[in-house]
This record gives sequence, C-alpha cells and structure tokens, in this order.
Amino acid sequence: MLTLFIANKNYSSWSLRPWVLMKALDIPFQERLVPFTANSNWEEFRRFSPSGKVPALVTEKGTIWDSLAIAEFLAEEYSRVWPQEQMTRAWARSAAAEMHSGFFALREHCSMSCGVRIRLHDWVPPLLRDIARLNELWGEGLKRYGGPFLAGPEFTAVDAFFAPVAFRVQTYGITLSAPAQAYVDHLLQVPAMQQWYQESLIEPWRDEEHEHDCLRRGVLTADLRSGA
Repeated sequence: MLTLFIANKNYSSWSLRPWVLMKALDIPFQERLVPFTANSNWEEFRRFSPSGKVPALVTEKGTIWDSLAIAEFLAEEYSRVWPQEQMTRAWARSAAAEMHSGFFALREHCSMSCGVRIRLHDWVPPLLRDIARLNELWGEGLKRYGGPFLAGPEFTAVDAFFAPVAFRVQTYGITLSAPAQAYVDHLLQVPAMQQWYQESLIEPWRDEEHEHDCLRRGVLTADLRSGA
C-alpha cells in the first residue's frame, strides 16, 4: 500500500496535488497528515521526507518526495494519470511543469488558505501577468481538447497541478476569463476537491506563519473554518 505524507489541507498546496490526483483516479493509498504547527520543524518532516518537505510518497521500494516525481511514478502503473495521445500528453506535462516551476507572483500574493476569503490590497503587475497567463494557458487547453478538464474530458495530472489555483481563485476572488472561470467552477466540484475542501474547514490547527502570509496582502472578509 502506498502511503502519502501531507500537511494541513487548509494551507498545503503542494500536498493537494498528488492527493487529489490519487483520489480522483481511485489509486489506493493511506493518508498520513503531519500538520504545520508552532512546534513543527524540518527534522520532524525529515523522518519521512528526505527534503524535509511535503508531499512524500512512501512505497515498498523507497520514497518519492516531489509532487511532479510522484505523478510520474504513478503514471508508470496507472495509465490515466496523463492523457493517452502523445501530443496531448506532452501539452499536459508542459502545463503542469510550468505550474510546478512558475507563477511566482501568484504564489507570493495569494498563498493558499482554503477556508478564508480575502480582498487583496493591490493587484500588482506581476500578479496580473500570472493571471493573464492562466487565462491564456487554460483557454488554450480547453479550446484545443474540448474540456471540461484541461486536456479533455477526463481529470488528469495537469488538473491536479492547477487544483491549488482553483482554491486561490475562490479565496481571493480572482477575476478570470469566462472559459477559465468555468473550468475553476467545474474543478471545485470534483468529488475529491470537495472532500479536501470540507476536511480543510474542520482542521483544528492554525499555523501563525501561514496565517500571516495569507493576510499580509489583503483584508480578511470571511473565515469559514470551524472555531473561527
């Protein structure tokens, strides 16, 4: 049995990617959630992840400790991880890799926090460029492959890699083109995404660093988490 180590569902965008991919494709695994707390530290996470970061997928043969590497590992056994047609698969991999290594302004200004709603102070040019690129990239995939997912009718790894962006759009009220917004609305209704979201709302933990990071760019307008 595969074991996936993740952190808080409210904050951990990197954890979401392999988790939602495996859930959506019915790939069996055990979840091990190790929360970010005031007492957590690098050495604690190093017990299960060589990098001291999440996600980490523990297998009988060893550990995979990067979200993109996890997707590729799973693809060797589960053909539905990526689209079947060669160029569609290449496009999906390119889009996922762009998300994996880019969109820095979006990450910086819109840190993931599923259970809150925030009104940003400023829409700075680098953030607007990232949003424009999302509209362009998603629009290309939806038009080329017919939707409702980025590479066609089925959920694949490229959708998993943009799943945290869908939650960011919801949290920060990001304005998108009509096709991109329709994609976000559809992605948020995927049962695996709904499960992650509902479970994020009832988590008891709050991490001061993540809370500050989410709020320094804007004003909190709603906190939907239990005990808020």
